[in-house]
Amino acid sequence: MSLESVRAWLAENAPDLPLIEVDASTATVESAAKALGVEPARIAKTLAIRAGDLTFLLVTRGDARLDNRKCKDEFGARPRMLGAAETLDLTGHPVGGVNPFGLKAALPVYLDVSLRPFDVVYPAGGSLNTSVEVPTNRLFDLVGERWVDLCRLPEEPGGA
Repeated sequence: MSLESVRAWLAENAPDLPLIEVDASTATVESAAKALGVEPARIAKTLAIRAGDLTFLLVTRGDARLDNRKCKDEFGARPRMLGAAETLDLTGHPVGGVNPFGLKAALPVYLDVSLRPFDVVYPAGGSLNTSVEVPTNRLFDLVGERWVDLCRLPEEPGGA
């Protein structure tokens, strides 16, 4: 169902964006980067998060890590990653294929500023072997509610 919902969403909203299907797994940042031949930072991982009463998706670069302090400062509550079952129930996508397209339920989608240096990024495509190639600014225009600064980069203190 998830891959089909992404395919249908793209057909309606962004038919020019390629949905890339590969034989290898794209379920982790590392496997997706290897399968697509790109650096891990260009994989746009989508995290399902709850902070207080707010549940949202955060799209961030693949090698960034969620910073609890930044999230608490932004939303007034410590973030909690949703479990696999709750993520599937809310998004319609399995963990490893979670992305901001074709969602089962309407959720705010925030893009982390860590994505801004990249002209093109690769979010998952709804299954464990699909990705979408999308210009970063277009990703924001299509699904982004706002840019946020919620992550640490590997080179930053406390980073990945």
